[in-house]
Amino acid sequence: MNLYRLIPSSIAIASLGFVWLASPPRAEACGGFFCNQGAPVNQNAERIIFAKNADGTVTAVVQILYSGPSERFAWVLPVPGTPDVGVSSNIAFQNLQNSTNPVYRLQQRIEGRCADAGTARSGAPTGASFDSGVSVEQEGDEVRVVDSGSVGPYDFVNISVDPGASQVSDVAIDWLQDNGYDVDDMGRTTLGPYLEAGMNLLAFRLTKGTETGSIRPIMLTYETERPSIPIRPTAVAADDDMGVMVWVLGGARAVPVNYRTLELNEALINWFNPNSTYNDVVIAAANEAGGQGFVTEMSGATEQLPEVFPSFVKQRLDEAMAAADSMTDADLLRETLGSVSGWDGVRETITEAVPVPTDSTVDELVSCVSCVYPRGADIPGFDKTAFLETFEANVVEPMSKTQELLTSLPHFSRLYTTMSASEMTLDPEFDFNRGLDDVSNTHVADQVVECNPSVSMFDAPWRILLPQGGTVRGSGTQWPFSLGESGQPINRRILQLSTSGNGEIITDNVGAITSALTEHNATMPRGRVSGGGGCQVATSAAPAAWWLMLTLFAIRRRQRLC
Repeated sequence: MNLYRLIPSSIAIASLGFVWLASPPRAEACGGFFCNQGAPVNQNAERIIFAKNADGTVTAVVQILYSGPSERFAWVLPVPGTPDVGVSSNIAFQNLQNSTNPVYRLQQRIEGRCADAGTARSGAPTGASFDSGVSVEQEGDEVRVVDSGSVGPYDFVNISVDPGASQVSDVAIDWLQDNGYDVDDMGRTTLGPYLEAGMNLLAFRLTKGTETGSIRPIMLTYETERPSIPIRPTAVAADDDMGVMVWVLGGARAVPVNYRTLELNEALINWFNPNSTYNDVVIAAANEAGGQGFVTEMSGATEQLPEVFPSFVKQRLDEAMAAADSMTDADLLRETLGSVSGWDGVRETITEAVPVPTDSTVDELVSCVSCVYPRGADIPGFDKTAFLETFEANVVEPMSKTQELLTSLPHFSRLYTTMSASEMTLDPEFDFNRGLDDVSNTHVADQVVECNPSVSMFDAPWRILLPQGGTVRGSGTQWPFSLGESGQPINRRILQLSTSGNGEIITDNVGAITSALTEHNATMPRGRVSGGGGCQVATSAAPAAWWLMLTLFAIRRRQRLC
């Protein structure tokens, strides 16, 4: 992740009561997991894709990265009914984020001539479904299994509990614990309201022998009115300024209808090193809006999105799989696994369908097929058909379904915010506004270096014309503003958007920012005219009127020559 720090805690992800549960307050929280409290899971990041499908359902794809023990990992979610369950790919999320990250870039030109005119200053840019074999079974008088199966590295079960039972949460937790799901007693106090409302529990655990690094995004499709993030249950374990990154797919630009929309003050972003300040500016902007506002980082036609499943990789895999009968076992492994060695599902495929010599490991085979099985070799006990079916299910199909999801709707929006526990009092909901303009993730500012032959280019004064309007003056390579010391508002504007119109302006800081920049710029040095052929207007004038007239004439002449 080249722009943000990893998101450090859990996030409730849901729609109308569909919730990822947060853990109890601990110094090392288990985030959205129930886990072994002796060695808690370190949840590093979560990213979400919502797609508002034409049939009235919502598909949610959720990524969770973590390191920690896998033996007693369990993930429990209250859900409406019986969602379709599948897996996606971490590679897909990586490709999606990298292509939609905000980019801040300087476009530079030189006025005059600096002492090191031949040296250029760099303004570097930053910048799956399956057949689950549904079975409905009665488990005693109070718990019923309505769905169960395996997907990716997970086993899962969907249970319903008789809402009329006494202490429904105790009944559910006891059943999960008795059936090998390491759910702690936190669930007894948090699950009750959802179960009493008739919701089911969908519980995941890692399959036996699965390592922690094998966890992968979950894809769920369920009926609901609009995408929503019930954030309130997360407050019990959230770190301060927890990040929330969301892509929303639909028929138009997505807006947070019950949260504010934030327009950042671009003067507070260090344009020489945006990575160093961007997330801090978002944190401050969200805090300035009471912790309940999103920055729309990008919005536009889904045609702009990358191929998260690159077509050239898919073509190579299709060709290899089609020619499998004419290839040796080792060559088939090399042609298929070689293109996707770091993808989700590869290790599971090898574990399930490829014999591994006793003097080698799965990791060695993943990283170098030819090191374990020489070219042209046949592999005793290897079944090509079983391998191809497993490879398709574990590796190819999840990527294909994620790619199809991203191209199934005409428009996407990427939104980002940060929140602390005290701010998690309102579940953000997203809808669509067809009248709003698209938002580019690329921000380009014009930097003019005001050169003088006696000054190095890297020490020369400069002015930067911001794309949202306004000018910032400075000199050298240091950005002149820092958060908390600039005296400027963090947000340019704070809006309340809805499903139509341009929204209500809640706070307009344009005038205050302009005044602050004007005051700052008045204290900054400017370029000076000298005999070196510079074209910058001098800032000091001789007292005699005739000398002033001659100076202005000379300046204008130089400007024409430039």
